[in-house]
Amino acid sequence: MVWEGIMINGCTRLHVVANGTMTGQRYIDKVLLPHVRLFRGAVGDKFVFMNDNASCHRTLAVQNCLDSEGIQRLVWPARSPDLNPIENVWDGLGRQVAGRNYPPTNKNTLIRALTEEWDKLPQQLLDNVVRSMVRRVECCITLHGGHIPY
Repeated sequence: MVWEGIMINGCTRLHVVANGTMTGQRYIDKVLLPHVRLFRGAVGDKFVFMNDNASCHRTLAVQNCLDSEGIQRLVWPARSPDLNPIENVWDGLGRQVAGRNYPPTNKNTLIRALTEEWDKLPQQLLDNVVRSMVRRVECCITLHGGHIPY
């Protein structure tokens, strides 16, 4: 698993989480506390966290951790990758890695290729996908705000 964070005018390094199943507690230990908490501290009170709603991201332990750290989470429908701007970044990153003269042939070369290509992504691309969140959230509110079950 790899993790990164994006924002206007910046991003985190690409972080590789070692082998194994990602559980809620492992997510807390390997991603939230060492990286998201620090990123939130650097950004300040306007920080809003968005993840991809994987089952390990939705555990009670994760919610308690986010609450205890004062990390505001963007609530959005599960299994909605079209609403998550990082999916566009992942697509571009994947295309860059696949288009390399010497594509990765094992885990180590894949990690190196992902890291090198991540470092080359233009900040303008990241800024554009972050700015697209306004449209995505408005779309989400429009699509999901008018449904009243009866």
